[in-house]
Amino acid sequence: MVLPIATEILIPADDSVRLLSQLLEELDYRKLYQAYSRNGRNPAVSPKNLFKVLVYGYMSDIITTRALETACRRDINFMWLLQRQKAPDHNTISRFRSGRLNDVVEDLFNQFVLKLHQLGEVAFENIFVDGTKIEACANKYSFVWKKTTIKNEAKLQTKISRLLGSLGYAKEASGPISVECMQSIKDELIKKKDESGIDFVTGKGKHKTQLQRDIEALEECIIKQTKYNHYNSLFDGRNSFSKTDTDATFMHMKEDHMQNTQLKPGYNVQIGVEAEYIVGVDISSERSDHATLIPFLKRMSNAYPIRFRNVVTDAGYESEENYVYLRSNGYAPYIKPQNYEKSKSGRSRNIGIPENMAYSAEDDTYTCKYGRTLKPIGKAKRQSQTGYSADLTVYECDSCEGCPMKAECTKSLNNKRMKLSRLFMECRTESLVNITSPKGILLRINRSIQVEGAFGVLKEDHGFRRFLLRGKKNVRVEFLLLSLGHNVNKLHNKIQNNRCGMLLHEKESA
Repeated sequence: MVLPIATEILIPADDSVRLLSQLLEELDYRKLYQAYSRNGRNPAVSPKNLFKVLVYGYMSDIITTRALETACRRDINFMWLLQRQKAPDHNTISRFRSGRLNDVVEDLFNQFVLKLHQLGEVAFENIFVDGTKIEACANKYSFVWKKTTIKNEAKLQTKISRLLGSLGYAKEASGPISVECMQSIKDELIKKKDESGIDFVTGKGKHKTQLQRDIEALEECIIKQTKYNHYNSLFDGRNSFSKTDTDATFMHMKEDHMQNTQLKPGYNVQIGVEAEYIVGVDISSERSDHATLIPFLKRMSNAYPIRFRNVVTDAGYESEENYVYLRSNGYAPYIKPQNYEKSKSGRSRNIGIPENMAYSAEDDTYTCKYGRTLKPIGKAKRQSQTGYSADLTVYECDSCEGCPMKAECTKSLNNKRMKLSRLFMECRTESLVNITSPKGILLRINRSIQVEGAFGVLKEDHGFRRFLLRGKKNVRVEFLLLSLGHNVNKLHNKIQNNRCGMLLHEKESA
C-alpha cells in the first residue's frame, strides 16, 4: 500500500511561500467572493487559494496561464497552496485573472499595504514616485495617428459635400456632415429605388445605374465616417493608439529593437515606493510624467485612510499645476527643479533666463547682466494640456539699444521680453530649499535607491518588459499582481537579512 506524501514536510520553514500564505490568509476576501454568482456550483478551486497561486506565480516569474497550470500539477509549492484541491486549468486561471479580479485586486493590494503598516514596515511618511514605460501586448505597426485621421476626415467631408450637392441636398449646418444625416439621405434614395423598380446589378459586364452608384458611394462614405468617429472617441486627448490594444499609446521606449527611435505601443506605469515596498500603482496613457502625478496621488488618497507627508520625485514631474496641488493638499514637495543640475554645476550660461538675473521683490523687476532693468508691462495666461491655467507676468526691458550682450540674451529685434509665473518661481524655490536640506539630500538618495531599484527588480531580475493582457483594466490587474509578489519577496528578504523596520537608507560617508 502506497501512502500519499505530506507535501508540507518537504517545504522549508523559512520558504517564501509560507510567508505568502500566512499574509494573504489574513486579508478580507468578501469582495472577491461577491464576484462569483450565488447560483450554480461552487468553484472547483477556492478563489482565495487561486489568488495565492497567481501571486506566487508572479513571485516566481511564472505568469502565463499554461505555465501556471503546469506548475499547479508538478510544483510542490503550488500544490501546497491549493490545499489538495484540484489543479485549475489555464482557462480557469485566465477567467479569474481577467474577469474576477478586475474590481477586486486593487482592494486586496491596499489591504496588504495596510498590513505592512501594522507590521511597522510602512510608515506613510515619504513616498518616492517614478514612472517607466512598458510595452503593451499589441502589434508594433497597428498605429492610428490623430493628425492623419483629422486630415483624412477633412478630405472625406469635402467628398461628401460634393456628393450631396450633386444629389441636390444642400449643406445646412456649418459643422461636419453627420452619419445620421447621410443615413437619412440614403434611406430616401433606397425608397426612390423601390418606387421606380430599379434592380441593382453586380459582376463583370453589368452596367450600374446612376442611382445605384450614388447609393454605393454614400454607403462607402457612411462606413468611413463611422470609422473616423470611432477613432476620435478613442483618442481621448492622445495623439495615437493601437488597433490591437486601443488603450495603448505609441511612445518612445528605452528598448528599441530597430535602433531608430521607433515608437511602440505601451503604457506609462507609475508607482509609489516607501521602505522599498510598492505602495501605489497607476496605469496611464500619458507619454510624459508631469501629467500623471495628480491622478496618482488622488488614487492614493482614496485607497488609504492615512496620507503621505512628503512627495519625492525627479525633475520630470515639475510643473506649476503639480506644485499647487501639493501645496493645497498638505504635501511637502521634494521635486528636483529641471534646471537644478545645470545651476549646480555652473553650466547654465544663458544670461537671458530669469534664474540668471537679479530679482527685486520690492518693485518686481529683474536686472540683466548688463545692468538694465526689466519691468512688468502686462499679464497673460497659459493653459496646459490638462486644462490648468497659469497666470503669467510679462516683463520687458526699458531699452536694449547698444547692449553688447543682446545677441546672447534674446533673438528679438526689439527689446528683451519674457513671460513667467511668479507662483511657479516661488514654488520652485520652496522645492529647491527642501531638496538641498539635509533631509532632502537623504530623501533624494533614497529615491534613487528605492523607486529606481523597484523598477530594476521588476524589469531586470523578473524580466517583466511586456504586458501579457490587453486593456487598461487588465494591465492594472497584471501589474498589481506583480507588485504584490514584489512586496512579499521584499518582506521575505528583509526577514532573512534582519532588516525589518528599515525605512530609509542612511547616507554613507567615504
